[in-house]
Amino acid sequence: MMAQTKNRKAVVLLSGGLDSATCLAIAQKQGFDCYGLSFDYGQRHRSELDSAKQLAMQSGLKDYKVIPIDMRGLGGSALTDSSIDVPEAASEGIPVTYVPARNTVFLAYALSWAEVISAEAIFIGVNALDYSGYPDCRPEYIKAFQDMANLATRQSIEGNAVSIETPLIQLTKAEIINLGLTLGVDYSKTVSCYQADELGRACGLCDSCRLRKKGFDEAGLPDPTRYT
Repeated sequence: MMAQTKNRKAVVLLSGGLDSATCLAIAQKQGFDCYGLSFDYGQRHRSELDSAKQLAMQSGLKDYKVIPIDMRGLGGSALTDSSIDVPEAASEGIPVTYVPARNTVFLAYALSWAEVISAEAIFIGVNALDYSGYPDCRPEYIKAFQDMANLATRQSIEGNAVSIETPLIQLTKAEIINLGLTLGVDYSKTVSCYQADELGRACGLCDSCRLRKKGFDEAGLPDPTRYT
């Protein structure tokens, strides 16, 4: 009698936004058993977390966790400090919506859970084309984190390194949207806005809203986003 092959496992970071929803669909299409991971980090746009939870419930995940982290207590970003306004116009350089070291914190938790469940991959929806210029969304950053993970984990030392998967990193927002639609992603259920209201309605003005609008425009598709 042949031994059964264990299913491949992946931890997928879910923000509730367009990119993470697409990432989850890609991981599932590739045959992974997916374990969703979201963070309640004190973000002002908490309706994105409601969207992530809804997505997790509808996607047949093997498990789903929401990790509480008080990044509001540190501040330093318009997303975690209510005294800093979310900009509603394009600006030069790294915008104040950048949350210091956020992806490093998130990936560290994902790496820990990946080791616990013996996952072979972590999927994160970072993008380095249509993005806000955050330093922790660049290919160089992902490579550096991968190198660190290879050194820091027992799983890697034992020959089963966890791979950091970034399938969207070199795609335009329009390409991401078109890919997601072929995989059945319902973008009307996602929330991208940095200051969405409690019902998940977007402002239409912040950087994230502008990038999302641009993606649907360039894809030649109607924008399903609910706006205030």
